[in-house]
Amino acid sequence: MTTNARGATGIRLHAPAPGWASDADVVVVGSGVAGLTCALRCAAAGLSPVVVTKARLDDGSTRWAQGGIAAALGDGDTPEQHLDDTLVAGAGLCDEEAVRILVTEGPDAVRRLIDTGAHFDTAPDSGAIALTREGGHHRRRIAHAGGDATGAEISRALVEAVRASGIRTIENALVLDLLTDDEGRTAGVTLHVLGEGQHDGVGAVHARAVVLATGGMGQVFSATTNPPVSTGDGVALALRAGAELSDLEFVQFHPTVLFLGPDAEGQQPLVSEAVRGEGAHLVDADGVRFMTGQHELAELAPRDVVAKAITRRMLEQGAEHMYLDARHFGADMWATRFPTILAACRAHGIDPVTAPIPVAPAAHYASGGVRTDLRGRTTVPGLYACGETACTGVHGANRLASNSLLEGLVYAERIAADITAHPAPDTAPVPSLHARVEADAEAERDPTAAGQPPPAHPLLPPEARFALQRVMTEGAGVLRSKQSLARAAGALEQIHAEARTALAENGKTAEPGTDTWEATNLLCVARVFVAAALRREETRGCHWREDHPDRDDAGWRRHLVVRLNPDRTLAVHATESADFPPTVAGPGAVPRPQEQ
Repeated sequence: MTTNARGATGIRLHAPAPGWASDADVVVVGSGVAGLTCALRCAAAGLSPVVVTKARLDDGSTRWAQGGIAAALGDGDTPEQHLDDTLVAGAGLCDEEAVRILVTEGPDAVRRLIDTGAHFDTAPDSGAIALTREGGHHRRRIAHAGGDATGAEISRALVEAVRASGIRTIENALVLDLLTDDEGRTAGVTLHVLGEGQHDGVGAVHARAVVLATGGMGQVFSATTNPPVSTGDGVALALRAGAELSDLEFVQFHPTVLFLGPDAEGQQPLVSEAVRGEGAHLVDADGVRFMTGQHELAELAPRDVVAKAITRRMLEQGAEHMYLDARHFGADMWATRFPTILAACRAHGIDPVTAPIPVAPAAHYASGGVRTDLRGRTTVPGLYACGETACTGVHGANRLASNSLLEGLVYAERIAADITAHPAPDTAPVPSLHARVEADAEAERDPTAAGQPPPAHPLLPPEARFALQRVMTEGAGVLRSKQSLARAAGALEQIHAEARTALAENGKTAEPGTDTWEATNLLCVARVFVAAALRREETRGCHWREDHPDRDDAGWRRHLVVRLNPDRTLAVHATESADFPPTVAGPGAVPRPQEQ
């Protein structure tokens, strides 16, 4: 059984042929809570995983999580109550069974995380885990660590466990494309190591299962809470490989991000929702609390409600930001409960002990991603996805606060269990790459002579990243309309067409490298995002259409599913209902709806 570096659609990034190879049972791409949990569970089951991560093991999105992890751990709280809050936040598009799995398996998953070595803050009087509230939760069920450093503690514990277990890791490596066998099954990945890992240049890791846990795509916007590595690499890889994506129009904008000026770009400091959970108020420049009367939970309404309220108030008053007032906390509470946020504010010349914090919404979390079933399986055999990269159906149209870390835990464990229980057939042994490397090298030198088309995804120049981000911020941000989205779609298509024309007419593409691969991945996910946002003519969750301000359950209580055609155009279709069709063919599988 031969292996090729092309996905089901035959589309791949322009990159040199692999110059080295390695074998594993499972490749886990990403080193956040989802990726490391999956790798640890696979190793515990006797498999040989390898973790591929774009920077260092502890440098993903997980360590930036401030608020905490939601689970029904407190007295009087139940999974059913957690389910109800999640369904409300998801605005009619959650997969109820996916949410039920999350909330029922979640508490034990958190306890296993504690057994792995994570330390959560405890109540001084009882020693029980200290729980707080965040937006959309009717109970205190958010466990936190180090006050507002929950992600950093979880990352520390998992990284230490991975290193102690001897799991192989490849750091500073950008994953490029999926390897598949002649039957279209997953057979590994190609990747590029940036010179600080165990290999240099482009190589390949062969495995019968690949788990995408690459985090989000927040860098598609000019201002985001996401780290620089969040460029949608896993989502773009899956799309090129023939997998289906869903719900990418539902990108959550965190309501309270430290406002650093109208021209601020890149990663912005987050002011956790937990600050509002402890009693901070949103006010305008006159000190008026504008969330009172907007929602029964006021400042603790779901994030889409708060983000919209802040944006509306800014538009009404011609202001660039609102304020979060927590001066009543006092210096001691700020120092003990929110030391990270306190330090970030002071580093930018703001002291929240004595002054309100200027805040504005910024891109935060992708509720959609690579479509999976309840075991994390995508529509490509052997390819799994979990965490922010995946669309499990848990979040629907808007993620409930602090459900993301829990989803990463629960569904990573389910993926590991599925890989262990259903290994790939032994009839397709992992081959040596020696012959493939030579064939790929010849194809790269002369694609036509090798009987292959030129690279289907010409690379964008690095500066295209900033142009793309501005297009998305202006046309597809918190406020969207048919006109703004159409402008964005046109601008993105122009960027795409210019790169394709340069390759077709001049045989030129941007030089392969991290900057150009990332820019190309960002364009890929941006095109899907805008195509879906244009199609969904309603306002729901964190998708706000000014020209369609109402929620339309009759017409739009359904998902938009996107795949990439062989000619590189996007195919978008709506599901029959809020339920996803199966990802894996078999008895009882529901036929895919006709494309619209």
